[in-house]
Amino acid sequence: MEEIKVMVADESHIKYVDTILQTIADAAKVRGTGIAKRSPEYVATKMKEAKAVIALQGEKFAGFSYIETWGNKQYVTTSGLIVHPDFRGLGLAKRIKNMTFTLARKRWPLAKIFSLTSGSAVMKMNTQLGYHPVTFADLTDDESFWHGCEGCINRDVLHRTNRRYCICTAMLFDPEEHLPAKIPDDVMQRIYKIDAGEKG
Repeated sequence: MEEIKVMVADESHIKYVDTILQTIADAAKVRGTGIAKRSPEYVATKMKEAKAVIALQGEKFAGFSYIETWGNKQYVTTSGLIVHPDFRGLGLAKRIKNMTFTLARKRWPLAKIFSLTSGSAVMKMNTQLGYHPVTFADLTDDESFWHGCEGCINRDVLHRTNRRYCICTAMLFDPEEHLPAKIPDDVMQRIYKIDAGEKG
């Protein structure tokens, strides 16, 4: 069987965007849980900005996740973690999670990393990486982040509680006690070029 490679995505992977979004939507239906919806343009932008991780077996899509900054880069999320049904049970989700986490730590070493999830497997992975459960008040107050929850089927719970809690569990990683992991030098060179063009 051909090796499954996990890598930082770039523009060459934009052709997988529709497959990624369909896989995420299908998984949400099976679980019966909500998920923040993202547009094809949004996901493609994450790839162009080296803010996404993709897993491929040859040319076949196997998994995906992305990162985003909030609150003037004081917070980072690792989001949209998905593994195609054909590749589940192989430990791939953990490999993807570890790389998005490493990428976030390398690019923004002082930022707090948080996760909103309803999945027990993600909670377990977060705990192993050093995340702790927190209240929603401990997360970013960046309205752009919370706007992403409007596409979730459980958004009414978030509204009714004045954004104090929802179906998802909030988890937070405090960076002060941890060192960033290694991202390949060629990937970092591309990131530095991208960041040089960013504002702020």
